[in-house]
Amino acid sequence: MAFKAKTEGAVKVATIPAKSPQESRAMKFLAACTLVPILCFAFQDLGSEYGGMDWLTYGYVAWPMMIAPVLMLILFFRNGELIRNPHVGANFSQTIKIVAVMYLFWNIIGAIGYSWLAVISVLACLAILVADWQLKKRTGT
Repeated sequence: MAFKAKTEGAVKVATIPAKSPQESRAMKFLAACTLVPILCFAFQDLGSEYGGMDWLTYGYVAWPMMIAPVLMLILFFRNGELIRNPHVGANFSQTIKIVAVMYLFWNIIGAIGYSWLAVISVLACLAILVADWQLKKRTGT
């Protein structure tokens, strides 16, 4: 006996749907800024330990980790309307704060252990957190 499921008109959603097309684009860019350094870390760890690839240094992980918060800061300021208007971008505001705190932690470690240039990333993360708070405070939400 064969089983057939009707899928006409059904929309399969794996994540929380974006409230606007602008939020959808911003969330995709934020996802890329979040996942690329994590994938670089996984590839560096597996490749250097098990693959014998000595060219995979810690810089292979550190630089994407330091560049991502700067890209997120640019994304944040380009999409300020999503922060000011919670009806349009509530998911973006919450997600970028969570990711900024995550990068803040790892870039503080990077500034201490790898390169002082990670201070720029730390400042970018702090700017996202403070600017989000200030924008919400100004709009009264």
